[in-house]
Amino acid sequence: MNTPLPHLSSVEVTERAVCMCAHGGVCSSLAPGHSLHLIQARLASATPTRWADAIVTEIDRVDGTIGLRELTGATRTVWHAGSVDVTVGAPVALHRDYDVLAVGRVQYNVAPLS
Repeated sequence: MNTPLPHLSSVEVTERAVCMCAHGGVCSSLAPGHSLHLIQARLASATPTRWADAIVTEIDRVDGTIGLRELTGATRTVWHAGSVDVTVGAPVALHRDYDVLAVGRVQYNVAPLS
């Protein structure tokens, strides 16, 4: 006979999904600016014409903001909860629809601020 699995309430599940990046752990939140969801990454790769090439103009590692200047001249500011391995002047790509920042082969879920 199998032992039935305990039922977890939605409150318990929500509490366990709290973002750990503020505590130095692996981020468990899929909210904008946190962990990149597999579907988000696949949708971004399936729509290659929506990527915009950009240059990093500023980085604030304290509050997690990254300033970007697209090659068209448009400027954007994005936010990521964790650490993004990028330097000022580095070329990056930003997906306009799915808010994915690509730094080389590494992709990050970012929250657009402007």
